[in-house]
Amino acid sequence: MTATPRVLSLGAGVQSTALLLLSAEGVIPRYDAAIFADTGWEPAAVYQHLDRIDRDIAGPAGIPILRVSNGNIRDDALDSGHRFASMPLFVRNPDGTGGLARRQCTNEYKLKPIKAAVRAVLGAKERADGKAGRAPKGRYVHQSIGISTDEFERAKDADVSYARNVFPLLDLGMSRNDCRRYLTAAGLEDTPKSACIGCPFSGNSRWRTMRDEAPKEFADAVAFDHAIRHGGAGANAKGKTLRGTAYLHRSMVPLDKAPIDRVTRGEWKDRQVDLFDAVADQLMEDGDPDGCSPWACRSGAPIDEAK
Repeated sequence: MTATPRVLSLGAGVQSTALLLLSAEGVIPRYDAAIFADTGWEPAAVYQHLDRIDRDIAGPAGIPILRVSNGNIRDDALDSGHRFASMPLFVRNPDGTGGLARRQCTNEYKLKPIKAAVRAVLGAKERADGKAGRAPKGRYVHQSIGISTDEFERAKDADVSYARNVFPLLDLGMSRNDCRRYLTAAGLEDTPKSACIGCPFSGNSRWRTMRDEAPKEFADAVAFDHAIRHGGAGANAKGKTLRGTAYLHRSMVPLDKAPIDRVTRGEWKDRQVDLFDAVADQLMEDGDPDGCSPWACRSGAPIDEAK
């Protein structure tokens, strides 16, 4: 462990996998640890990819992958006795307008366990509840985050004193497309998008792929979509139902009836990436968001909170 540890926030998607490989190959300094926050509801492809890069890349390079968790987001949401860390569900309000529920899941299931792991790396003492306590005074890590040049505006300073965010992809001038090419050359062209099975920020392309290639996961998402129609189970049990109806799909239609076969403008643009050598803008109003980044959610802030 170096005096100022270098850690990677590893989502196991394209950009963070590229950073892990860059470090393993010596292009950038070696990480002392890579931290993966497991929501408990990742697609099987993500867990398989994580096992592969741990075995074939991180392990041989001497980079430990720390898998941390703050619970199972799906089970917690459907548990009437558990506080629901609100997901950005699409909500149809009583007056017919639409909005997004408050997004708390990223902080609860991604940021909190990552920060706890960082404190542990710094030598924080374990509390009575088994979690890492305060970071030693004056110590901090250099925390690499996989933000590429096509989303440079999302690079932000850490909000805690024991971490300094760094962005090696920006330093190297690498776009997401560059990361894709780099991974393809290394035989990792099938690196998946990292997001919960039932992430509301999934675009039509992801929903279609899940339906056609992982039908059990799609069925799970459909069942979850029906279960959260009026908010979290805990709130419902207390008689505090959502004022409106909640959905996983932006059309605010049940997922098994949603128009996921419609190819969005964002998808068409993404399909032309190789032809025009440009990065797809997947953040258009009807685009296809690219997974879940705990430090820079690609789908932005809620457009309107559900009441």
